[in-house]
Amino acid sequence: MINDFAAAAQATMAYLRRRLGLQLWMVTRTEGDDWIVLQVERAEGADAAFDVQPGQSFRWTDTYCSRMVLGHGPGIAPSTHDVPAYAHAPLSEHLPAGAYVGVPLRRSDGSLFGTLCGLDPAPQPDAIRDEIDTLNLMGDLLSRILATELDAGGAARRADRVDVDATRDALTGLVNRRGWEMLLQREEERCKRYGHSACVVSIDLDDLQFTNDTQGKAAGDGLLIRAARALEEVTRGTDTVARLGGDEFAMLMVECDYFDAQALLLRVQEALAAADVRASLGMALRKPGYDLAEAFAMADAEMGRAKRSRKVLN
Repeated sequence: MINDFAAAAQATMAYLRRRLGLQLWMVTRTEGDDWIVLQVERAEGADAAFDVQPGQSFRWTDTYCSRMVLGHGPGIAPSTHDVPAYAHAPLSEHLPAGAYVGVPLRRSDGSLFGTLCGLDPAPQPDAIRDEIDTLNLMGDLLSRILATELDAGGAARRADRVDVDATRDALTGLVNRRGWEMLLQREEERCKRYGHSACVVSIDLDDLQFTNDTQGKAAGDGLLIRAARALEEVTRGTDTVARLGGDEFAMLMVECDYFDAQALLLRVQEALAAADVRASLGMALRKPGYDLAEAFAMADAEMGRAKRSRKVLN
């Protein structure tokens, strides 16, 4: 049953493989300079060089698809050797294609999401050029289904937060560790489905124990609340701030690339300083090859190194 983008993509690739006969079909996502494979359809007995897996990534500017999107090559090339832009594409070293077929997939605002493409190690008959209308139609229909799901993503994330309302930290009102793990898992599912990027931040307050010992627990609670409000100030409605316990906080920024992440880190540091909160921070981006839980472990390790460095300096 075709009831979502993933199912529609799989059905579309299977149909095009049967109709056009190319060995490998992919639905991909472009994210910065990454070309991320989301789904794959391979012919039985396909060339070993075409053993591409979902989650695998290549450099976007190396691909046949980047040249197709820029208009440097046609959507259907029976022989890539006859199209200079494709013949010299660096991706040919990893996926040596004699024939290429591709069409952009776009969001509702017209921006590029990724591509639907097919490859075959051998050149194909010139007659496959006659399938350009079919290819464009499949790409348009798939883009419409994709756009509908992406536009509904904000509502889905808001619904997730309703689900975790029972997992709030009583002092700060932030999501607690149980809610954090639930939201992280659900966002990871979206990242896998659509190739979204995301940023996670691990935060540990430096002075909570000292404040509790010298000024009392009420002052320590005040420090925690100031930290929570400062972190909330720098996040969007689709993002998450959590108190994991004690003096540990965490942040999840969805659809956040490297430059967004760097800007976020600066805003976090400024907001905490303005609230008179000293903290050690670590940040990591989810990328192809490791999931959000692994990214957060990396951020937590970076936070630990920052905390040890601050102790040495002090």
